[in-house]
Amino acid sequence: MTSSTHLAYIGIGANLGEARATVEYAIEQLRQFPSTQLQKASSLFVTAPIDSSGDDYFNAVAALRTALSPQDLLQQLQKLELACGRERPYRNAPRTLDLDLLLYDQQRIDESDLIVPHPRMHERAFVLIPLLQLDPFVDIPGKGPAHQFAPNVADQGIRKWTGS
Repeated sequence: MTSSTHLAYIGIGANLGEARATVEYAIEQLRQFPSTQLQKASSLFVTAPIDSSGDDYFNAVAALRTALSPQDLLQQLQKLELACGRERPYRNAPRTLDLDLLLYDQQRIDESDLIVPHPRMHERAFVLIPLLQLDPFVDIPGKGPAHQFAPNVADQGIRKWTGS
């Protein structure tokens, strides 16, 4: 990767089918994206659905170094979701795989199909805790240090996956 790459954080979640295996598969598939390197991935976390229903979610966050534009990265993420059987029957429906572009450097993007930073990331333990595991000092553009939001999500049940 050259110096013209960007640091992007991807939120990963699933609660349908073999959710844990799908999240692990998605992390591995991020390595295959063109002009992209997987820098690191958080541990897996288990959370109850928020504003949704169904089984508990498996969640993680991955840090990528990429030469892809935000829109090209979004397209790659959506292709991976579709390959894993993602359907969008209604907002916050249970899902086989959900991939969100959380942060792209310190850019703020507001387009019809892409908002970065992800607009609710600071309100969700399933995003904040794995993100802070990767970088305890990460900033959310327009909001400030991500760690300042952790107390606000302390009541959201989240646990690190330790197996079985």
